[in-house]
Amino acid sequence: MGKKRIIAKSEEELVKEREKIDNILKKEKTAKTSSRMQSGRVYISSSYNNTLITLTDTQGNVLTWSSAGSIGFKGSKKATPFAASKVTENVVRVAEKIGIKEVHVLVKGIGGGRESAIRSLAAKGLAILSIEDVTPIPHNGCRPKKPRRV
Repeated sequence: MGKKRIIAKSEEELVKEREKIDNILKKEKTAKTSSRMQSGRVYISSSYNNTLITLTDTQGNVLTWSSAGSIGFKGSKKATPFAASKVTENVVRVAEKIGIKEVHVLVKGIGGGRESAIRSLAAKGLAILSIEDVTPIPHNGCRPKKPRRV
């Protein structure tokens, strides 16, 4: 097995990585609709591995989506609150182009990006009308997987 080597990144590498993510965020993202809307829905799906955010109209038709992996985060960094806030920035930018000013937020999952995604939605200027938790909870349905032994 041998010893594990931990590679520490220098300041220059961290700056380059952050610039790379910012460049990906600056790319123009287009929406599928051309009509101006006032309100919509934001679905936040936060797992232990990733954070996905979907912007829909009031009927549920997808206008745009983004995830931490699509922005450029890799591995365990996808599940961080910082990655979730960057994903939210990406979606809010498209929402402003469409003209959406108020949203209903539906949160699913128990990952780390849950709270920071909602906070950054509010901080970026979208009016949050409601927050609903739609995490699926079994009512003694299927038998769960056996616990993982490490």
